[in-house]
Amino acid sequence: MNKANEFDEIAQNVFLPIYPLIADQIKRETKIDKGVCLDIGCGGGHLGFALMKITNLDVIFLDNNSDALHIAKKRSEDLGVKQSSNTILGDVQNIPIEDESINLIISRGSLWFWEDKKKSIEEIYRVLINDGIAYIGCGFGDEETKKQVYEKMKEIDGEDWSKRRKTFTDGNDAEFFSGILKEIGIKNFNIKDDEEGLWIIIKKTMAN
Repeated sequence: MNKANEFDEIAQNVFLPIYPLIADQIKRETKIDKGVCLDIGCGGGHLGFALMKITNLDVIFLDNNSDALHIAKKRSEDLGVKQSSNTILGDVQNIPIEDESINLIISRGSLWFWEDKKKSIEEIYRVLINDGIAYIGCGFGDEETKKQVYEKMKEIDGEDWSKRRKTFTDGNDAEFFSGILKEIGIKNFNIKDDEEGLWIIIKKTMAN
């Protein structure tokens, strides 16, 4: 089984309950329910598809793994939303999309793996329209669902799963990302860092 299929199987069998919760959270907090959404590091597209169910957004699924995009494309067909979605092979550090063309950018779980986080956030800001919002980070919807996911992952991977997770989340905290955003010159942002997860919410405004 390749990595994309392995990740998708876990997303489908373990993480599935979190996506509707996060999609609802994004819709409620951004108040964006139409236009074009970009799902970065989409994998099999679970979060983007969950958002499509409760909004009128068209979604572009971006990943640097062609196998993951194949899964997302097949899922769009199975869900009957092929006409409202598209897949693009590419990297967050060089997003192959025109300036100021995206209303909403979402990403869950890929943030920790971006090699150049400053360049990646600059690219995200570039492709957002004025008043567009980016909602990126990693969360589980709520604390109870997070506990359930952790328990299931321990059954699959053993007690070391949460320890391994910390190897790439440690240091990537609110202070770290706040520093990057300020260095770029982005002023209109909010970072939520609590038991549910860490989310960076950026609004592009002409004042920035």
